[in-house]
Amino acid sequence: MSNPTVVLAFSGGLDTSYCVKYLAEDKGYEVHSVLVDTGGFTPSEITQIEKTAYELGVKQHVTLDVVNDYYDHCLKYLVFGNVLKNNTYPLSVSAERVFQALAVAE
Repeated sequence: MSNPTVVLAFSGGLDTSYCVKYLAEDKGYEVHSVLVDTGGFTPSEITQIEKTAYELGVKQHVTLDVVNDYYDHCLKYLVFGNVLKNNTYPLSVSAERVFQALAVAE
């Protein structure tokens, strides 16, 4: 019988890198990672993140380019409306997390 499979939204940072090792080694899952690019990465950063994912032991890594969708369906409305959290912080960062989660689920 094969190991259970898990899909991990992966940024290549400390938290998600730890999650790969924990899920694979401690929990015995087959880990598949997904980077959702909403526009904050250079091509070389995307390449490095994929390399890191495989070095950590993921079975498969996928990068989803949702830059245009994120802008068209979310970000432009937040910018046009000047939507701020506590009247100081652009709400686009927390909105991005929801958009990333939806992209991974799809």
